[in-house]
Amino acid sequence: MITTEAAAESAVPAVPGDSAATGAPEREQLVWPWKDAAIRALVQRIHQLQAERAQAFRRLEEGHRQYLSSGPPYDFPRYRSTVHEVTQAFAAASREVLAVEAELAGPRAQPLLASHVRRLQQLEETRLATVALLQLMGTPELTGQDSLQMHQLKMNSHPLL
Repeated sequence: MITTEAAAESAVPAVPGDSAATGAPEREQLVWPWKDAAIRALVQRIHQLQAERAQAFRRLEEGHRQYLSSGPPYDFPRYRSTVHEVTQAFAAASREVLAVEAELAGPRAQPLLASHVRRLQQLEETRLATVALLQLMGTPELTGQDSLQMHQLKMNSHPLL
């Protein structure tokens, strides 16, 4: 999951706009904290985000293990809460990875590096969908269902798919 320190690093601070130049009331302008960072710093940030994703995957796996060992009756609300937290962490990491990719592809003119970051993002999406599907397949409530009904449940019930 995203740590407090990492969240603070990636937060988009508000910067006062130049109200004198526009004659308009002062507005806050959003600034990306990595805009003027060196390419090396962007790559290091990708590594940090990958470490956060790995931590989120571990949390998801642990939450699923706890869910399976909680029943019957199974503690689905707790598992759902874990999935929600992990989903938020993955979404935040993905948004930032995509922003780094856009920065590399655009202003930094690093198309090869940007394509590697894009591929990494695609692989992480595939991995997450696979883990979510595997967890659903192991859900005790779904065992014994006919295959069409089970497929429909899997595709409609898990927020990570």
